[in-house]
Amino acid sequence: MIYDRRGSDEFREIDRWDDGVGWLAHPDEGGRRASHAVVGADGIWLLDPLWAPGVDDLLDEFVGKREGDVAGVAICSNWHTRDADRFARRYDASVFVPEWMGRVDERTAVPVRRYEGSVDTAVRTVRCEPIPLWNEAILYWDEHNTLYVPESMGTADPYTVGDERIGLELFRRLDPPRSLRELEPDRVLVGHGAGVLDDATRALEFALAGGRRRFPAAALENGPTTLRALYGAVRG
Repeated sequence: MIYDRRGSDEFREIDRWDDGVGWLAHPDEGGRRASHAVVGADGIWLLDPLWAPGVDDLLDEFVGKREGDVAGVAICSNWHTRDADRFARRYDASVFVPEWMGRVDERTAVPVRRYEGSVDTAVRTVRCEPIPLWNEAILYWDEHNTLYVPESMGTADPYTVGDERIGLELFRRLDPPRSLRELEPDRVLVGHGAGVLDDATRALEFALAGGRRRFPAAALENGPTTLRALYGAVRG
C-alpha cells in the first residue's frame, strides 16, 4: 500500500549524522513517509514526525546527547500533520506551523503556534505553494548545511527515475523550486524516503537540472504510483 494508516509496530532508522536522525515508521509502505529530528539554534526540532514503538527511545538517546531540549514539532507540509500532536504532548513542546499554511489546525489535537519568517533563528525557510492546496516549507540549516524538502523532492519510488538519487515530485518537474539551485547542502533530507547524505549537492543539481527533461520518462514510470499517492493522501 502507498500509505499504511494502521498503527505502526516497528520503525527503521535512517539519515543519522552528528546533528540529526531520521526514521521510517512504516518501512514497507510505498510512500515511505520519513520523520526527522534536527538540531537548530533553539534546540532540537521534530520534523513531520510519525509515531512508532521505540521511537521515543531513539529520540531520548539523541536528545540526551545534545544541548537543549526539544524546541518544537514543525509541520512543514499542509499534508504532514501526521502525529505532531502526540509528539508535542510527549515532549511538552508546541506544534509550529508557518502563518501562511492552511489545512492544519483542524487536523491536530493541540493548539498550533503560527510563525512568520523562519521557525528557528538558524534556519532559512523557503515558502513553496506550487498549486492551490499545496503549502510546503522547505528548510535549510546553514550551520550544518542540511536541506529538508517535505514534498517537492524525494527518494521513494514515485519520485526518482533513471540515475537520479533524489527526484522531483512528478508535477514539480514542470516547475522545479528554482531557489534550491543556489544551495550547496552536505545532506538532503526528504519527507518521503531516506535522505541523500553523500555528495548531496551533486545529487540535488542533477535532479533540478534534468527534472523537466526527464518528465516524459517519469510520467511513464511513476505516473500511476503518483496518482495512487495523491488519492491516498486525500483519503487520509
